[in-house]
Amino acid sequence: MHTEKHADTWIVEEMGEAYIRLHERGYAHSVEAWADGILAGGLYGVAIGRCFFGESMFTQKPNASKVAFAVLVRYLKSRGFHLIDCQMKTDHLMRFGAVEIPRKTFIKELTHALSVSEPAGKWVFDLQRISPETGTLYALE
Repeated sequence: MHTEKHADTWIVEEMGEAYIRLHERGYAHSVEAWADGILAGGLYGVAIGRCFFGESMFTQKPNASKVAFAVLVRYLKSRGFHLIDCQMKTDHLMRFGAVEIPRKTFIKELTHALSVSEPAGKWVFDLQRISPETGTLYALE
């Protein structure tokens, strides 16, 4: 795992190791946007049942994380996911249609999303099924 040491990050070594273990077990996933062979942006999170818990987004080039998030949303919809837990209300996510819901509603939606079995494992999808205009095979790690 490549990490740069920054005093202002919450992603300490132990957290990185935990996410690697979750990824190896098929629960943690990242969606990456690449430009000219360089990682331009993306996001990662944890999927349990039919809920995706978004953990963090980053961007090195304009709109890179937006592209990754748009691909993730289409992928999750194609798999019947019920909920994306964005954790925080941001203008960035609201532009994509995120809505803030009351805690009681969130618990109800989360309970439903967790009641549907979704096998853990590497996410591989055909973008043709999600986005017919693209039609390229991608793997999300």
